[in-house]
Amino acid sequence: MNSTGTSPTGGARTGGAPATGGALATGGKTSTGGTSTTGGSANGGGNSATGGVTPIGGQSSVGGFTMTGGSATTGGSSNAGGSGVTGGKSSTGGSASTGGKSSTGGTSGNAGSSAYHPCPTDGSSCKIMPFGDSITDGYNTDTPGGYRVELFRRIHSGGKNITFVGSGYNGPDTVDGVAFPHSHEGHSGWAIDAYSGRSGISSLLTPTANSVMTKYTPHIVLLMIGTNDAIDNHDMTNAPTRLGTLIDTIYTQLPNVLIIVAQPIPSRGDSTKGDDTALSARLKTYGDAISGIASSRAATGKHILVVDMYTPFTPKATLIEDQWHPNLAGYVVMGTQWYSVLQPLL
Repeated sequence: MNSTGTSPTGGARTGGAPATGGALATGGKTSTGGTSTTGGSANGGGNSATGGVTPIGGQSSVGGFTMTGGSATTGGSSNAGGSGVTGGKSSTGGSASTGGKSSTGGTSGNAGSSAYHPCPTDGSSCKIMPFGDSITDGYNTDTPGGYRVELFRRIHSGGKNITFVGSGYNGPDTVDGVAFPHSHEGHSGWAIDAYSGRSGISSLLTPTANSVMTKYTPHIVLLMIGTNDAIDNHDMTNAPTRLGTLIDTIYTQLPNVLIIVAQPIPSRGDSTKGDDTALSARLKTYGDAISGIASSRAATGKHILVVDMYTPFTPKATLIEDQWHPNLAGYVVMGTQWYSVLQPLL
């Protein structure tokens, strides 16, 4: 992912230093590391997420995701990396192929969030903010728009009215003949918080008056961040705490927002290509801690869900384009996983 400032070693590009999600950056480190992804119309192998869901406090919900949201109530990005180029004028944005693999990997859920519908009921668009690093941006040149392409395709096919919001801009012009909303808040090379050589997406929330949350007021936030922290092995013991603080800041600014947090995808881990073979284990440990972060916020009434992006990425060789970023088929997997959580809530 790209980062602002000096690019750190081994990081995913998210808007600045190489990191995942965000400004366009090719999966590998930029200059010195950083997963970056080139978003893109994810076409290829749209797999369906059917993972079972174990409720943490209520009814079970749709498969392939962890729901840990609070009680239901109404109501309710880079320096580099933010705005990418218009990812090309693709008339269809890539058609999603059928027959992908089905993913299990669903985890627990709370009935409160599974029943919570944050979108407007007056017919206006539901505002969704994809928030993260280069994987959110869609970094590689053949994947402009990243998982957002497949997610939009599925939501629109389901007859729902949504738009993506944020300061970034890329992706195809249309998907299945429908205008594609290009906005996002993915920053290539960025981490959770800023540290040497990397910018942090937490900086986008302060001061409150200039926060991307108060500016764009999303109804739903799709949060996937931490891959660059893991790439750099930056204080991973405290990475879950940093993520929790980020989430708390979002709720301070938007108390009724629904946050869906992704457990990050694994890395390719191919030793013959010089990959960091220990990275996937760091990502898995960090991802496993996310359920606890969500559960503790759900216990206070916050609307928060967790989606498993790690388990469905198998075999990795067919879904990951470089050391850190999905290929087109991988982005279809991601779009499908996000949709498995969103579909009953829109």
